Amino acid sequence: MRVPKTALSTLVRTQHTAARAPSDAYASLLRRCAAERSLEKTRRVHRHMMMSGFRHLSLGNKLVDVYLKCGAIEDAREVFDAMPKPHPVSWNAMISSCVRCSRSREAVDLYKRMLREGVRADEFTFSSVLRAFSELGLVAQGGAAHGCLVITGVDATNAFVGSALVDMYAKFGKLREARAVYDRVCSKDVVLTTALIVGYTQNGEYSEAIQLFRQVMKDGLSPNDFTFASVLIACGSIGDLRWGLSIHGVMEKFGFKLGCSSQTSLLTMYSRCGLIDDSIKVFESIADPNTVSWTAIIGCLVCNHREELALLMLQNMINDSVRPNAFTLSTALRACSALALFEQGKLIHAFTTKIGLDSNRFVCAALIDTYGKCGRIGMARIIFDDLPGLDLVSVNCMINAYAQNGHGVEAIRAFEMMQVSGLEPNDATFTSVLSACGNAGLLEEGHRVFSFIIDCYKHGPSSDHYACMVDLLGRSGKLEEAEGLITKLRSPDKVLWRSLLSACKIHGKLDMAKRVARNILELDPGDDATYILLSNIYASLGQWNEVINVKSAMRRMKLKKDPAMSWIEVDREFHTFMAGDRGHLKAEEIYKQLEVLITRTEELGYVPDTRYVLQEMEELEKERSLYYHSEKLAVAFGVMSSNDKGDIPITIFKNLRVCGDCHSWIKLVSQVVGKEIIARDAKRFHHFKDGLCSCNDYW
Repeated sequence: MRVPKTALSTLVRTQHTAARAPSDAYASLLRRCAAERSLEKTRRVHRHMMMSGFRHLSLGNKLVDVYLKCGAIEDAREVFDAMPKPHPVSWNAMISSCVRCSRSREAVDLYKRMLREGVRADEFTFSSVLRAFSELGLVAQGGAAHGCLVITGVDATNAFVGSALVDMYAKFGKLREARAVYDRVCSKDVVLTTALIVGYTQNGEYSEAIQLFRQVMKDGLSPNDFTFASVLIACGSIGDLRWGLSIHGVMEKFGFKLGCSSQTSLLTMYSRCGLIDDSIKVFESIADPNTVSWTAIIGCLVCNHREELALLMLQNMINDSVRPNAFTLSTALRACSALALFEQGKLIHAFTTKIGLDSNRFVCAALIDTYGKCGRIGMARIIFDDLPGLDLVSVNCMINAYAQNGHGVEAIRAFEMMQVSGLEPNDATFTSVLSACGNAGLLEEGHRVFSFIIDCYKHGPSSDHYACMVDLLGRSGKLEEAEGLITKLRSPDKVLWRSLLSACKIHGKLDMAKRVARNILELDPGDDATYILLSNIYASLGQWNEVINVKSAMRRMKLKKDPAMSWIEVDREFHTFMAGDRGHLKAEEIYKQLEVLITRTEELGYVPDTRYVLQEMEELEKERSLYYHSEKLAVAFGVMSSNDKGDIPITIFKNLRVCGDCHSWIKLVSQVVGKEIIARDAKRFHHFKDGLCSCNDYW
């Protein structure tokens, strides 16, 4: 009996068994399901075939195809595995779907099973499985597959297979092999060429990527969005603005409609070439920016020291209902850490918890770094202790947080814990550990770490490691040993000598300071920091004629000293102060509060230390000038603004190192007001509490 091609409901109502129903009736229904992409209807047809006794596997290849078109890879795999002899098309469909669904291991297993069962792999098989090998990093197996396709006669010189081979070798970092495959392809297309350009870019061969693009344009091949995106990344990475502008011009000239990926690469290129305003213009031209575009512009702004705008961009992104990812939030947290925006960092932390990214390792590392740079070492440690597993970046952030906050012993313990856990330290680890030793005066531990770098670290000590060690030795009073360490180097840089010069200032070693200053100025005659340090050393020793000579030399060379300034964040607004500053709207109240604090600290024994006045004036004038240092004004405003905020610490910042007199005074203020005062200067954090400082007066 002939069964009409009607709807499934009609077929279900038929009085004849499905076993007697012709295959084309079910095939027709499956074609309709495929056209509609209806998984529910496909499953109903499949169930009816089974219940009616129809040999459903006779249409197994069709079922696999329909299930895959409906995105039901598990259903497809179930049918596929039950089939005694799947068609090669079904093998290819299953393998390509697994690769597309990020199930590369499953794709490789299917490929191996296919070969064992004697099914001949063709160009479609290899174009899919080669991508699976590259995703899994299976270099040897990927090479074996290349050999297999050559032996079985698959044409590796066509662009279809060639693209997969180039992509695979590029991801393995084997650019020579990728280029060899590329050169053998006779009819090159944009997919093949883009695969190699992407490979060059991802492996840091930026000039090669640009050269290949030039050849593409010369040969008349039309680039696509991904081609432009990759070559623009290459231009930005080497700062080749000339070629970047040329490529942008090509895109405009030929009326190429910029896709989101190429626009994102374009704004990144301008940013890396220092043209952040052009990056912003490109971003604003994107009709519907996605998460990658938003993340890119936020990252560009942070890298170009436009942190406030970066955080505003994050807010706009969320307001536009674009969901940030872990990279977006970790980048925004970098902005918070750069400006020590504690409250903003807390808000982003709360947001990461809300969207379930608070356990992401990139976000956690950024949170540790942010809290550490905001002086909240306890909060950084809580994040660290809650990590699901240790990784190098997070441990480095924790060690650096300890270093900046003067917790040298804890930094050493974290370093030892890293070694026990099997993590291999890198340059950043050693720099942070040595910095921690320097900030805490841990001379013996610093020696031990530096010896470890020399004896056990494959790269040996870097210039940063030497600078940290010179700083540690210098501040510990081992100036001759520090100088000896520098002179052992073939070409010591000015940073090393300047670290020693700072130590000379601390210990009043004028003769050595002169010698060290000469070494620096031979390397850089216009190094303003050297003149400033030398002037301060003369001033601290009362040699005012020499101070005048140094300052005259600075004027002739048009060198300027950065003015000391301090600032404090109150209710998300920054208030900046300079010495003797009366420009604040609440200046009168601030000075009244300061007078009260000075009186109360004098009752506890505060006496102005005029050694820190580096100008020639009467003793009484020196004392009065110390009263109005920028740190004191910021603290006074902080005390005045925190009366109704319970035990929340007062946090101030200074662009230079904190003054020794102010350091002694703030210790007493913390005792007077019964609050912790956190001060971050150019070197480190100071935590003042109950009349003591976390640095133990060693800084």
